[in-house]
Amino acid sequence: MIVLNHSQPHGHSHSTAFFDVAGLGPQLILAFPFVIALVIYLFAAAAAKRKGKSWQGYRMVLFTIGAGCALAAVIGPLAEWAHANFTVHMLGHLLLGMLAPLLMVLAAPVRLLLRAMPVKWGRRLTKVLKSLPARIVTDPAVASLLNIGGLWILYTTELYAAMHDDVLLHLFIHMHVFLAGYVFTASMISIDPMPHRTAYLYRAIVLVLALAGHQILSKFIYANPPAGVPRPEAEAGGQLMFYGGDAVDVFIIFMLCLQWYRAARPRGKMSQKTSAGQFTPAAD
Repeated sequence: MIVLNHSQPHGHSHSTAFFDVAGLGPQLILAFPFVIALVIYLFAAAAAKRKGKSWQGYRMVLFTIGAGCALAAVIGPLAEWAHANFTVHMLGHLLLGMLAPLLMVLAAPVRLLLRAMPVKWGRRLTKVLKSLPARIVTDPAVASLLNIGGLWILYTTELYAAMHDDVLLHLFIHMHVFLAGYVFTASMISIDPMPHRTAYLYRAIVLVLALAGHQILSKFIYANPPAGVPRPEAEAGGQLMFYGGDAVDVFIIFMLCLQWYRAARPRGKMSQKTSAGQFTPAAD
């Protein structure tokens, strides 16, 4: 296995090894955004409280656990082992691209920022959310293409092998996996305000197709190992992707159905229905 062998060649300086794909440098670069995001989230929660706007403690717990899942995937023993074992790599993918985004979406970071920000900054953020690029990227079909389509390209081409030899490619792919997973999850079950929220039927159809694409890919990996990956690791990784992904997907389906049910039932104290196809949960 050539691609996944990252032992340091004789004569390599420690400074060079620091910036190898499997070195500490890339891990620190990938970990930095999640640490900053967690700090900003906690400071925003404190700022909102000082302004007399309460914020649920369980959302802070969800965001903290989500950031912890992402950090576990990009820095530390799991991240290092993922370079030598495809099954461990797939575990990191589930943490970084599925579980962390789900938990962080449920923590409603945009809503928290809008509560904590000065009105002027809040209006600027709202303007960005309403912009055409944001509307395009957060469309369920586009988000699914970026998420599931990106995984198909990663595991069915030479890209997976190449990212183990190119630091910039390694960094780009890991950040793409998280961001694509976050946008996909948010497009389906966002708790945050989304002025361009799409209809539930449309989201449900896209979600079914996306989940099918994810499951088919896991079976493809099982039968057709990526370049440089031993068959036993590919089979174990494909099974982990299939069953682990199902566990996260079931919760996304549950949340989408719950929101759909709340939006469709008669207006009441616990229901806030703004217009056809638009709904903001009132469980806050």
